[in-house]
Amino acid sequence: MTALSFETFPPKSLNASFHLWDTVKTLAPLDPRFVSVTYGAGGSTRELTQESAQTLRKTSGLRVAAHLTCTDQSRADVLRTAARYKKTGITDIVALRGDATDGGAFEPHPDGFANSVELIEALAKDGGFNIRVGAYPDSHPDATSMAQNIDWLKAKIDAGASEAITQFFFEADTFLRFRDACADAGITAPITPGILPISNWASAKSFAKRCGTPIPAAIATSFDRATREDRADLYALTHCSDLCDTLIEEGVDALHFYTLNRPDLTLQVCRALGLVRPSSIRDVA
Repeated sequence: MTALSFETFPPKSLNASFHLWDTVKTLAPLDPRFVSVTYGAGGSTRELTQESAQTLRKTSGLRVAAHLTCTDQSRADVLRTAARYKKTGITDIVALRGDATDGGAFEPHPDGFANSVELIEALAKDGGFNIRVGAYPDSHPDATSMAQNIDWLKAKIDAGASEAITQFFFEADTFLRFRDACADAGITAPITPGILPISNWASAKSFAKRCGTPIPAAIATSFDRATREDRADLYALTHCSDLCDTLIEEGVDALHFYTLNRPDLTLQVCRALGLVRPSSIRDVA
C-alpha cells in the first residue's frame, strides 16, 4: 500500500480552525504516516504553527511534523522552538530556510542560521529529531542550475535529513527525471513527491507563479477549458489521480498531499487510487 502524508496550515481565525480540524478528522482514517503543519510566508504564522502542531499532537493521535524555518530568528530562538516541540512529543521536523517576509531576497538574521543546511546540522547535533527537507523537481528559484539544485539537496541530506519532500509539479515525468538525477548524484534518502490537488485553478496558477513551478501549456489549456465548461472539479480529480497513478506505477511508494485545509479532493483522489476502504471514510461525492 502506498504510504500517505498530508500538509496543513495553521488557522488564523475561528472559522479557519474548523477547516483545519475537519481536514485532519476527514483524512485520519487514511492512516497517514504523519501530518505536517506549515509556517506562513516569512514565518508569519510561527506561533500559530506551534500551537496547531501541539494541539494536533494531543488530540488527533497522529504523528505530527512541524515546519521550522530560519527566517527572522536567531539560532537560539529557532532551537528553543525545536526544544519546545520535542518536550511536547513532536520530534518530526520539516527544516526549511524559509522566504523573506516581504517576498524579496532571503537575508539571514544577524544571529541566525544562514541557510537550511546549518539548521539541519544543528538539529542533528541536538539529536532526537527525524528531519525532513524540501526538494525542487523544477529547481529552486534561487538555484543557478538543476545541478546546483541537486547538490544543495545532497548537502541537506548529508547534514542529517532522512527524507525529502518535493515542491508540487504538474507532470509525472518532472518528478521521475528529478528522482533519477538525484540517484545519479548519490542521494539515497527517500524523495517523496508533493502533490497539489487543484480545487481552485486561479489560486493554483498564482501559487505556481510564487513557487517558480512552470505550468505545461497543455495542462493550462485543459484546466482553462474545464473551468469555462463548469467541469473543473472533474478534470482536477482526473488529472491528480492520473498523476499519482503514474508515479505509483513507476515505483513511488509514498505521496505527500498539500491539502490547503480542503480535504475532499485529496480524499477523492485517494479513493480513486484504491488507497482507502470506502466504508472507512465519509462520502464526499
